[in-house]
Amino acid sequence: MLLAVDCGNTNIVFALYDGDIQRANWRISTDPKRSADEYLVWLAQLVSLNSLVVDDVTDMIIASVVPEVQPKLINLASHGFGIVPQVVGDSGIDLGIDIHIDRPDQAGADRLVNAVAARDFHDLPAIILDFGTATTFDLIGKGGAYQGGIIAPGVNLSVEALYMAAARLPRLAVEPWAADMPVLGKDTVSAMQSGIFWGYVSMVEGLIGRLRRDHGKDLPAIATGGLAPLFAEHVKAISIVDPDLTLKGLVRIHAQNKTEPK
Repeated sequence: MLLAVDCGNTNIVFALYDGDIQRANWRISTDPKRSADEYLVWLAQLVSLNSLVVDDVTDMIIASVVPEVQPKLINLASHGFGIVPQVVGDSGIDLGIDIHIDRPDQAGADRLVNAVAARDFHDLPAIILDFGTATTFDLIGKGGAYQGGIIAPGVNLSVEALYMAAARLPRLAVEPWAADMPVLGKDTVSAMQSGIFWGYVSMVEGLIGRLRRDHGKDLPAIATGGLAPLFAEHVKAISIVDPDLTLKGLVRIHAQNKTEPK
């Protein structure tokens, strides 16, 4: 089976695939201090709970935006599973898409993987929104061509920045209070909640609107990432929620780069 690894700034998602079928997925916080051995012990326990064993992992693909963690994940593949992983961004990995930006080397691995998934699973051209540590908006053209994008602070990052920079403002969580929240706050907490949530809704609506104005009014907007379902309820401009978009892209990249044994 294939172990697909999506390493973001906040969390790492590990997903087991049998062909195109996802058998299980697990999430752990991103910690550059965590060793390959720690990942292996953690994964072995979770794999066994799904009536599988570590030896069932025969292939691995990694997309990482955290340089300090990527070597640990490569180590996990080589020493934990005895395999050489595919790593998105390595010169030998063909994504099968064109990258139309001034500095292709600066495009995040996760954003390019999303473009591959959009090519294979959605109608193009389209806008891809990924609600992660940062919220990204990417324009994907015909054939999955990556045309460029927008990077904005993520919701939780914005919440944390308010708490860290303003002495009398409390730390908030996002999801428990978001649904059906009035715009007008009646105390400090509700005012912060409104500013974060409805301010974010307005930003997403505004940026989708500007992209459609400049690149095509009928562009679908496809949302992924942990908070995508929450915001899709309130942002009518979001057409589709695809929570596993990045993982599906990793599976496709692995398939198109897999070397069959002779």
